[in-house]
Amino acid sequence: MSDVIEIVLLPSEQHDELVIRRKAARQTGLRTDQISHIEILKSSVDARSKQPVFRLRAEVFGPGEIFSPEPAILDGFRPVRSGAPVVVIIGAGPAGYFAALELLESGIKPVVLDRGKDARARRRDLRAIQQFGEVNPHSNYCFGEGGAGTYSDGKLYTRSVKRGNIQKALRLLVEHGAKPDILTDAHPHIGSNKLPGVVQNIRETIEHYGGEVHFDHFVTDLIIRDRQISGVVATLVGKEDNITREYAGDAVIMATGHSARDIYRLLHSRGIRIEAKPFALGVRVEHPQQLIDSVQYRQPVREDGLPAASYSLVCQVSGRGVFSFCMCPGGLIVPAATAPGELVVNGMSMSRRDSPFANSGVVTSVEVEDLQPWMKHGPFAAMEFQAEVEKKVFHSGDGGQKAPALRLTDFVKGKISGSLPRTSYIPGIFPAPLGELLPGFIYNRLRDGLHDFGRQMRGYYTEEAIVVATESRTSAPVRIPRDPETLMHPEVEKLFPCGEGAGYAGGIISAAMDGQNVARAVVRVLKKE
Repeated sequence: MSDVIEIVLLPSEQHDELVIRRKAARQTGLRTDQISHIEILKSSVDARSKQPVFRLRAEVFGPGEIFSPEPAILDGFRPVRSGAPVVVIIGAGPAGYFAALELLESGIKPVVLDRGKDARARRRDLRAIQQFGEVNPHSNYCFGEGGAGTYSDGKLYTRSVKRGNIQKALRLLVEHGAKPDILTDAHPHIGSNKLPGVVQNIRETIEHYGGEVHFDHFVTDLIIRDRQISGVVATLVGKEDNITREYAGDAVIMATGHSARDIYRLLHSRGIRIEAKPFALGVRVEHPQQLIDSVQYRQPVREDGLPAASYSLVCQVSGRGVFSFCMCPGGLIVPAATAPGELVVNGMSMSRRDSPFANSGVVTSVEVEDLQPWMKHGPFAAMEFQAEVEKKVFHSGDGGQKAPALRLTDFVKGKISGSLPRTSYIPGIFPAPLGELLPGFIYNRLRDGLHDFGRQMRGYYTEEAIVVATESRTSAPVRIPRDPETLMHPEVEKLFPCGEGAGYAGGIISAAMDGQNVARAVVRVLKKE
């Protein structure tokens, strides 16, 4: 029988197969030449002691024991047959694409519609935001192939382990070009330079097995008769004559992401129930990466072989959580607005995480009871609050995507910074009274929370760090309800809300798993017919 053991490695040893084999032999009592295979199950950095180490959980196979890897998931795919059921999927993010893959496995044809561009063409619109402050409302950091995750880091960590098959989602990413390391890393990450290629490979799989993917297709209406959906109407983006096309389907999966405000308005206008939902809002905090490394690793200079250090901080202020969110070690702050006249920031990292900066969202929860002045907007209360903050922050600047900022210490003290340090944020930053731009209850919680973070993490509270507004797209401010058993909207048959935009996920992997779950629910419904 194979043995599962833990191997402790110095950073310089983590890729040394001979050292790993010797340590495995020492623990199992085998000679190194008797070990037929070592399968790494999990890898993590342990920085709790003076010397950071890597801890590997590994399965060791002895003489005569054969390691049999699982067959590739794609080996079980077959082209959909003519006349197969058709499911329309709105959105080509992780929820939409993984739903499409799951449907193909069951012999159902997915037709994916996305308002944005494919991953390659989308880069031009991201450059326009970064360099010229021009926001394309259909193609930006949130909209387009792969969704918000494609160009905002590619972190794959999720706490939603009970929501679905994490390993299946990760294996599909590997089978489409991601490094196999994501199967074993405790905090897997692909990177915004690698993820677009993976996403494009997923699209090619969908099309190869008989599915369809259509970009520049903005869904503007739903085809509903007798409270049952049978398709959608899409307007072709960039066409002067407002050309529309109808797409019929046996079911519709709505996986539009957390920023598709027009979809929420469309649902409301058609009398389809939606609900205001709690979310979180705050700022981006950026430190020099070397400072975070020195604090976390207790080393003046990060040792070769160690990854850029990260952190996770949380506290309670006035009964509400303040917490770090989407931490990007060795990363960049990017402009994530989805319409002209608003200012939103997010974080991203390339695969090597080699930027000299570390940034993280620091946000506080916004509950429905915090929003009494906005309750006149009904189910849009949280969304209108979110939009109002983004517009106010935008109008504090020069009409572009240059962002208001303060040194961290000045933010906490309520002072205007006389100068600002270097930043990764390409459009630029300027000193501004964030205490006046942010809603009072938001600012007060963030101020106290950041001060508390300084007590929790030595070196965090420093004038070398900056606070940049505003981090507001943490999750959807609206929920599209669904039946917990069928996963259908309770009032519209065959309409399946899905992913972050519907309020049921919070990142690439949780959205992918929700897409898989919803696709299986669709299969169950269609097979009954």
